[in-house]
Amino acid sequence: MNNNDLSKFISLILRHKPETIGITLNDNGWANVDDLINGINKSTNKKVNCVTLAILEDIVNSDNKNRYSFNNDKTFIRANQGHSIKVNVDLKEVTPPKILYHGTAEKYINSIRANGLKAMNRLYVHLSDNKQTAITVGSRHGIPIILEIDSTKMFEDGYKFYISENNVWLTNNVPQNYIIREIK
Repeated sequence: MNNNDLSKFISLILRHKPETIGITLNDNGWANVDDLINGINKSTNKKVNCVTLAILEDIVNSDNKNRYSFNNDKTFIRANQGHSIKVNVDLKEVTPPKILYHGTAEKYINSIRANGLKAMNRLYVHLSDNKQTAITVGSRHGIPIILEIDSTKMFEDGYKFYISENNVWLTNNVPQNYIIREIK
């Protein structure tokens, strides 16, 4: 298993299905590093390229999306955001910039126009403060469409915004009336 595949597997474990390798996360989404390493090594049945702390550190440090964090002494690890399971990752409630962006694929736009943005199988809707990130996200699922969100108006109307450790903007949902423009 190469590091890219291993990173995806760790994402699955820490965001969605820790039971895949027989571990649990605490209320704040932290997994014991030794349990994670042992669980991955048992589940992959690999005699070569076993996961070690050094490999795990390399994945955390080289991940271009900064998906994971260690605690101070590297005995626990968690995903910074993107969970579908109920965890409290100590998000900071903050005032958003005037405009935030959401990248989606063209095939989803009619549903979004009708219903707004919903968290779906995640805890939050993910937004970015720049168009390029939104383009990258939208491109993963087809022809990208970038949505401009009037986050200032949402905030003034009582919606809460959070920012994750890796600078992803999060909110519970975005009603369609706050989507001010679609960019193709």
